[in-house]
Amino acid sequence: MSSDVTEPKWSLRLPADCSIAAIRSVYDLIRDAFGRQDRLEIDCSSVDKADVTSIQLLLSAAKTGDAQGRPVVLTSFSRSLRNTLRRAGFASEAMIDQHFPQKKDGM
Repeated sequence: MSSDVTEPKWSLRLPADCSIAAIRSVYDLIRDAFGRQDRLEIDCSSVDKADVTSIQLLLSAAKTGDAQGRPVVLTSFSRSLRNTLRRAGFASEAMIDQHFPQKKDGM
C-alpha cells in the first residue's frame, strides 16, 4: 500500500524560472500549496533558472514545514538547481541531503 493513502500530500511542480525576478510568484505557489495538505512534495525537475533566493525559499519552506510538523519533501532536483546549490556553498550531496529533505527512488 502506498504511503499516499495514509499521508495526504499535495504535489507542486516548480516553474522553470525560480530566480529573483520570479521568486514572489514561486513563494505564492508554495504558500498556497502549504494550505492544502499536511504533506507537501515539491518537484524541482523543471527549474532552469535558480539563484540564492530560490535556495533561501526552499530552505525556509522545509524549516517551516518541519516546525509545523508538516513534512516538505523535494523531488527531482534539476541540474540547474543542483549547480546553484553548489555555488551557494552546498558542496556535497550529503550536505544537500542534510538541509533539503528529498524523496529518492520512490521513497
